[in-house]
Amino acid sequence: MTQQGVRWTADQVLALAPDAASRKAGSKLGAAGPWSEAGSSDEGTVWGLCKGSGSKPYQTIVDIADASGPAYKCSCPSRKFPCKHALGLLLLWAGGDAAVPTGEAPGWAGQWIAGRRKRAEEKKAGDSSGSPSGSADPEAARRRAERRAERVTAGAVELEQRLTDLLRGGLASAEQSGYGLWEETAARMVDAQAQGLASRVRELGAIPSTGAGWPVRLLEECALLHLLGQGWLRRERLPDALAATVRSRIGLPAAADGPPVRDRWLVLAQYDTADTRLTTRRIWLYGADSDRTVLLLSYGAAGRAPELALPVGLTLEAEVSAYPGAGQLRVSLGEQFAPPAPTAIRPPGMTTSQAAARYGDALRDDPWLESVPVTLDRVVPTPDGDSWQLADADEDAALPLTPAARSRPGLWRLVALSGGAPVRVFGECGHQGFTPLTAWPDGPGEAIALC
Repeated sequence: MTQQGVRWTADQVLALAPDAASRKAGSKLGAAGPWSEAGSSDEGTVWGLCKGSGSKPYQTIVDIADASGPAYKCSCPSRKFPCKHALGLLLLWAGGDAAVPTGEAPGWAGQWIAGRRKRAEEKKAGDSSGSPSGSADPEAARRRAERRAERVTAGAVELEQRLTDLLRGGLASAEQSGYGLWEETAARMVDAQAQGLASRVRELGAIPSTGAGWPVRLLEECALLHLLGQGWLRRERLPDALAATVRSRIGLPAAADGPPVRDRWLVLAQYDTADTRLTTRRIWLYGADSDRTVLLLSYGAAGRAPELALPVGLTLEAEVSAYPGAGQLRVSLGEQFAPPAPTAIRPPGMTTSQAAARYGDALRDDPWLESVPVTLDRVVPTPDGDSWQLADADEDAALPLTPAARSRPGLWRLVALSGGAPVRVFGECGHQGFTPLTAWPDGPGEAIALC
């Protein structure tokens, strides 16, 4: 049960927004003006009626006590989760008891709450009944896996031939042939059920248009793609953990079979990436007791945000189970024992030199790794010509920011938070530099989401 005496901050609420437009629209609804009959319960739900463009107000309700993150219900036609009305209601609730007093839920809200509680109990009862969830025919499952492995092998062999043809013809031919060649090759990898290979092939097609030095970058990516293909073709000779990493990078599904780890998980960051087919949400967690940083992935259809949402800066007491693979940080969220709650926990920090060394060490286990999660302690955002870097306050060392980070509004939030003083920053450190995702002031203060 959530503690009604402890309210979230506005930043924690806005971190749930699926995009910048929703964040802006929700902020406008965070005042009492458009709301009526707003209230909350000791069980962790908030409700209210929001005046819209129609004759009837929108019925909005949020279940804050859901241990996997807030759940939302609104009668508006928006397909975003949470919609601007849910964000506005949470901002109103974050403001204090005066605007959203504790009381008894109205009938329309009570029915939805009761339905959610009933479904949660039924799911828990089903999970504890021990009913089998796997295939009823293990032999049929084995044959399907073998057929897929054969298709992936055929795709990997074909890709090797196409890479060979490219190198024999010269890298300049990649610029002349355009993106169509790579899209057709990616489609062949999709037919081979090797989604991981398809994704990396599509990335090759965009490299010739990335400016000076693109042949070097293309050659590097071709080498990594060749390494992945050869890893699959020789997977029986690899150590088990590295073979599992290759299967994961190829795109084969795997179950989270690691032992459950119960901890107080601090939500470090949450952000979405999207393409024409899928929206992927990445949520970084830090275990206060296990001193582990892990990654949750959730997915939504194109144009729709995934349902799992955890406010940055809160802690969630829960169990997670790791996916197989050498150096893999991805986990599956298991049983949750309490809803997200405010905390004073912060992850321990390191220097920029230590962060770069950590990424180098991680590449031994996973050569295709783009970045690793790290927390930098006592760094100052500093201009570096036309770019920016995070400079150590106590050492003569720095990490450059990635091109993506330099173009985000979060950079200016980080600069404003620092004001020239050291801050603690969590983000992703890789071969292109550092992408800041969350920051804390050097002293007491709430986490500030930068993405």
